Amino acid sequence: MSQPAPTALTPASAAERLAAIEDIKQLKARYFRLMDTKDWTALREVFTDDAHMDIDGFPRDGGDAITAFLSKVLTPLRTVHHGHMPEITLISRDQASGVWAMFDYVEFPSDGLPRGFHGYGHYHDQYRVERGAWRIASTRVARLRIDPLSGGLPDGAPA
Repeated sequence: MSQPAPTALTPASAAERLAAIEDIKQLKARYFRLMDTKDWTALREVFTDDAHMDIDGFPRDGGDAITAFLSKVLTPLRTVHHGHMPEITLISRDQASGVWAMFDYVEFPSDGLPRGFHGYGHYHDQYRVERGAWRIASTRVARLRIDPLSGGLPDGAPA
């Protein structure tokens, strides 16, 4: 008995689906690590050319613009980003969506007690294969909670 031809909405085999999901997990792990290590050149490669980002109400369009924005905002800060429990849905062989539980630690420069926050929420992402690899096409953070550090929240921090 022959197997039906794969549909255009899913990769052909379970192995291909699992490989795509693992590639996306690796992509998001690189995103977090490269932000925290401030490797802006490598970070640019995780985004599609036409990517969209909305972080705390600061939207940016285009991989170059997103990377320039993150570089400007994050370079003076100490950050730690974690993503957990991904829910990845393959839409087609070259498109997927995902939701990640997230935690971030963001510390602003300070002469006294540390200023900044612990943040909790979810990343809502769209992924697409571009230039032969999975990349982030769209990402949005939906924060559920912000806990100030002992020195408080600096001006401009998310509420």
